[in-house]
Amino acid sequence: MFERVLSFLRDLSTDADAHAGTDDPRVAASALLYHVMNADGVRQDVEWEKFKAVLAQSYSISGDELEDLAAAGERADNESIDLHAFTSVLKRHLDADARKAFIGLMWEIVYADGELHELEDNTVWRVAELIGVERRDRIEARRRVAAHAPGVTGTSSDE
Repeated sequence: MFERVLSFLRDLSTDADAHAGTDDPRVAASALLYHVMNADGVRQDVEWEKFKAVLAQSYSISGDELEDLAAAGERADNESIDLHAFTSVLKRHLDADARKAFIGLMWEIVYADGELHELEDNTVWRVAELIGVERRDRIEARRRVAAHAPGVTGTSSDE
């Protein structure tokens, strides 16, 4: 009986540790980028590589630290029931310009495979709304990224 109680307490502290990271803006950003990458239900290698490249460039990390952040984002997204936990962290920690830049990073993930899927478009729209990025800024970021993405197909619901 005592062992079961200890096991329960260990599990409880593990759960608390896992959720404590969700207040980390790096984990929140990683989770949202991971979420948009999987929004269309197909995770391609080119998207995964772009996801890791965006994390590496944004946070000046590599190696194990990069792998850990990517895994933390994946884990946080898989354990989450909505986007609010992540968007509220970004809204608290990022200024308006940084939030706009983050939407640009989301578009980079979306266009990594050269296609815009309606579920990806909807995800970026919802995140932008939740972090306070205006429609015109979201659309401008999409156009800017799409202009440099190879072989872009699909259209946004904003057009």
